[in-house]
Amino acid sequence: MIEYIKGDITGLTPTEAVIETQAGVAYLLNISVNTFTAINESGGKGVRLYVHEIIREDAITLYGFSDIQEREIFRQLIGVSGVGSATARMILSSIAPTELQQVIVSGDVKRLKLVKGIGAKTAERIIVDLKDKIKGVDATLLLQAEATSEVFEEALAALVMLGFPKPQAQKALKRVFEAEPSAKVEVAIKKALSMM
Repeated sequence: MIEYIKGDITGLTPTEAVIETQAGVAYLLNISVNTFTAINESGGKGVRLYVHEIIREDAITLYGFSDIQEREIFRQLIGVSGVGSATARMILSSIAPTELQQVIVSGDVKRLKLVKGIGAKTAERIIVDLKDKIKGVDATLLLQAEATSEVFEEALAALVMLGFPKPQAQKALKRVFEAEPSAKVEVAIKKALSMM
């Protein structure tokens, strides 16, 4: 088992990273947008990516994560019936790991359904299967998650009424709440408007 790979990034897209070790071996890893952002912010030198391997008869596929928390949530997601590695990566590309924990604990099916390819049944299954497995989430975090979800929905409705396409508004609001999870409705709307 590979725990992590450390080296310099020699190739990078929002879905893949090539990391070259000091030994001169380069590994291709599938990544989420979350990890892509972290790599970009680090400058790509001396990067450590935590690895999850999927070994099949015809291929060995490596998934890379900027931190252990994201890898752990990825492993929990692929343990849910009907959620494969591509779907898990899509979820982690759409929702930051900390926010995803809050979404699952609060049972926010609506937020999970915003992820491309996730229907109501899959969203419900993820919540039912993982709600008790998510660690380190206390009652305060749960209340915060519920509040954030309501504010997100209210801000989204306002932006759509202002004439912005729903996907564009969702993307902007996602960025707002990743940076400031406790943002009020008015603040979220103003910040989202400045991004569109």
